[in-house]
Amino acid sequence: MLKVFNTLSRQIEEFTPLNDNQVRMYICGPTVWNFAHIGNFRTFIFGDVLRRYLKYKGYDLTHVFNLTDVDDRIINEAAKQGISIDEFTAPYIHAFWEDFDALGNERPEITPRATHHIAEMIDIIAKLLENGHAYESEGSIYYRISAFPDYGKLSKINFAGNIHGGSERIDTDKYDKEDARDFALWKLVGEDEQPGWDAPFGRGRPGWHIECSAMSMKYLGETFDLHAGGMDLQFPHHENEIAQSEGATGKLFAKYWMHGEFLKIDDVTMSKSKGNFFTFRDLREQGYSPLAIRYLLLSVPYRKQLNFTFEGLQGAESTVERLRNFRRLVKEANTEPGSKPAVKAIVENALGEFETAMDDDLNTAVALAAIHNLVREVNIVLAQDGLLADDKAAILDAVAKLDAVLGIFGAEETEMLDAEIETLINERQEARRNREFARSDEIRDLLASKGIILEDTKDGLRWKRK
Repeated sequence: MLKVFNTLSRQIEEFTPLNDNQVRMYICGPTVWNFAHIGNFRTFIFGDVLRRYLKYKGYDLTHVFNLTDVDDRIINEAAKQGISIDEFTAPYIHAFWEDFDALGNERPEITPRATHHIAEMIDIIAKLLENGHAYESEGSIYYRISAFPDYGKLSKINFAGNIHGGSERIDTDKYDKEDARDFALWKLVGEDEQPGWDAPFGRGRPGWHIECSAMSMKYLGETFDLHAGGMDLQFPHHENEIAQSEGATGKLFAKYWMHGEFLKIDDVTMSKSKGNFFTFRDLREQGYSPLAIRYLLLSVPYRKQLNFTFEGLQGAESTVERLRNFRRLVKEANTEPGSKPAVKAIVENALGEFETAMDDDLNTAVALAAIHNLVREVNIVLAQDGLLADDKAAILDAVAKLDAVLGIFGAEETEMLDAEIETLINERQEARRNREFARSDEIRDLLASKGIILEDTKDGLRWKRK
């Protein structure tokens, strides 16, 4: 039985969907004003592992993951460049999905953009105005926190006085409010000011928090199973989502809340505002593989802070290479028919330990230990030439199951056929004769990447598999 730490109750709870086997989940995505850094991607990989494990457990999942493509930073940067917000965000959206895919994340079922859901935001704000949870001040619309007695039930913060929360994305509202804690739902803009949208309560643009309420409820309903995101979003963003959503519907917004902890560099929280961050692209340019980056970011359970170091990343690089080599060795092992009870027990124990760990609030550290125990024990069997055909199939099936959740082995490379290798070698030799050395080197590197070693002998050039 899967158990998760529910931020709302501050307790470990059994995960029980609201509707039979169906799970409806919303995870807050990026604000596309710049390239996402690896602290962001730690949260998104946590969300991906959560997604994959829910599917592993057999749940029918609907996963919504939004893109925030309008906020103060986007508007300000677009204005500086003299372009529209769509023109400004387009390259960052493209880059985000490139990085997201490269890190092995599965695309969610629904990936809405805020600017495509303005009508839904206006509808919620109209309901809040009608029932007294919102009010107008100098043309802008604010949420009245005093009208929602449960405000603070997620973050458990004492909200006496003017409290500013833990996210760098908080807007500093410049308009008069009844209470300093009230937050903007709709911000007044002038007739010629861009961006702006017409609404019954005046031309304006949405506040940040209303965007996620609108997108989540449109696709998942007024009450859904699970809402997740980074720890920095717990307050004020998620707190405000609850207030405005439940204020509009009178219903529970989300049953379970899960929050991923911060990534640190030299024990300081990574963030763009501090300037102490690396993007995924920074690390790729330094030669680190997406698999190693993914491995490092999920190696520590999501509710524990992770301190990033290049030593740790280099260790992850070596580890994923060993895992991939292990899978290849098992696949290429010559076997006799049959099965051994001892090997069958090794596989069953590894799968059991893995699932027990993941059921324990996604304890990825223990889950990885189960995988490494499997590798170590099977390597002993391989060294003794004791692997039989049925055991080989069972091991490869187990690796596929484990990797369906963690995604750390990567795609299997298709082995080159002997005829393909001979053709490339002949092409390389022809390129050398024509002094096309760049093409010659390109072919040599391609063969090396496929584990093909070229050897010069007295009888000419030969090749062998590594």
